[in-house]
Amino acid sequence: MEHHFSTLDYAIFIAYAVLIIFVGLWVSRNKKGHTKNSEDYFLASKSLTWWAVGASLIAANISAEQFIGMSGSGFAIGLGIASYEWMAAITLILVGKFFLPAFVNKEIYTMPQFLEKRYDNRVRTILAVFWLLVFVFVNLTSVLYLGALAMETIMGIPMMYGIIGLALFAAVYSLYGGLSAVAWTDVIQVIFLVGGGLMTTWLALDFVSDGQGVITGAKMLLDKAPEKFHMILEKDNPYYMDLPGISVLIGGMWVANLYYWGFNQYIIQRALAAKSIKEAQNGIIFAGFLKIIIPLIVVIPGIAAFVLVNEPETLKHLGAVSENIMPTLEHADRAYPWLLGFLPTGVKGLAFAALAAAIVSSLASMLNSTSTIFTMDIFKQFINKDANETTLVNTGRLTAAIALIIAGVIAPTLSTLDQAFQYIQEYTGMVSPGILVIFLFGLFWKKTTTNAALWVAILTLPVAIALKFGVSGIPFMDQMGLSFIILSGVIILISYLERKTALIKGLDLPSNLFKTSMSFNIGAVVITTIIAVLYIIFW
Repeated sequence: MEHHFSTLDYAIFIAYAVLIIFVGLWVSRNKKGHTKNSEDYFLASKSLTWWAVGASLIAANISAEQFIGMSGSGFAIGLGIASYEWMAAITLILVGKFFLPAFVNKEIYTMPQFLEKRYDNRVRTILAVFWLLVFVFVNLTSVLYLGALAMETIMGIPMMYGIIGLALFAAVYSLYGGLSAVAWTDVIQVIFLVGGGLMTTWLALDFVSDGQGVITGAKMLLDKAPEKFHMILEKDNPYYMDLPGISVLIGGMWVANLYYWGFNQYIIQRALAAKSIKEAQNGIIFAGFLKIIIPLIVVIPGIAAFVLVNEPETLKHLGAVSENIMPTLEHADRAYPWLLGFLPTGVKGLAFAALAAAIVSSLASMLNSTSTIFTMDIFKQFINKDANETTLVNTGRLTAAIALIIAGVIAPTLSTLDQAFQYIQEYTGMVSPGILVIFLFGLFWKKTTTNAALWVAILTLPVAIALKFGVSGIPFMDQMGLSFIILSGVIILISYLERKTALIKGLDLPSNLFKTSMSFNIGAVVITTIIAVLYIIFW
């Protein structure tokens, strides 16, 4: 299926692409008399302001898996899937207050580096390899696949060409410029992403009301699909296994969110690149506010598509649309691309630029973090201990290029998936409990021993696999919660058994480290209040 793009749509999209590449290369040019070093390349010379940190956090996070995947889940499940976004806003506050100060205090480039300072080189290396595998084989591949799928559905571009095009787009500026190119272009990407996304939602609601306006459209959504507006699903809901009721609020969702926002290299790297801890924390609050509006952009269009599919009269009025590409509960991920087909000329180009911005910014972020971990935790540690700054930067570029090629080759094999967003959550969810345990106990329990952390790293996958295949009928979110409890028991037990013999490297952190500014505290209270009100309204 090809949604007919006009010359104006193509012009808008090309202008967006040229702007991003120009800005990316401009901000990452070498200043006179200065050659790029590893801090410039991997940590943007520690120059990011609060608004750049916040915008970059959201641009790195929002990708095709949200636009395509979460709209698909909105079509199938409803507003409940927004818990991933709204709970993340609360998680960001915890990360900004309790985790980030410790990482900044230890002056690290990568999360594995922190693990060496707290435990030893073995824990650092195991988790560095772990992360490299997840970034290349789960994250990069799924973003490339979903992005290419969107381009195929919307513009009729064959899957392989879409993968190559997106990979080259992200590579052009991010391989050369490093994190500064990624972070500063992210500010522009977020404007496209939020602006184009809100415009799509606005028009989708207008379609639902058959031209009677957005407010009427929103009321009609509530009237015609009330079952789609429950944040907490009942046990008899067919999607209960994806979002298991109250344990979304008090169980495994916390494991997923704390791991992702607190200890995930390509997220936390932005905050490490801030000018100061205060700028980083204010950036995190800004990202928290943006998180509140993301479901408007990625979930509501999915629910609007659900209502439209069941309204033959409205569809007739909108114009004939090929039946075979209409979203169904079996093919929910078609919802967003299908909806874009109804957009007027010019807006379609802008909406597609928003989608491309989400895809390319996430690709660029993942590439930069993959290259940072390989260069600093593997290459500098084991291959060339005395590497100079130029060698480190060039190794980073080469690593990103190789990771991109591997992901591009594997991406087409994901075409058998239905709700891709759920797939990504489930497979990341197998490793996140173990990593979360290692970091949380390392940060906040001084008696945690190195061998205990090592055993958790070794047992993470076996425990997850045993729960997934050995115990039937447990939702994967509850599996994450159980896995976290079991692995916490392991780390406590082994640390207790070794208490007299092990050398423990507890963290020495200044007592005033966790004090936050008034602006951070006010922002945190406002965000928490808004989220609480949303849950009360849509319980």
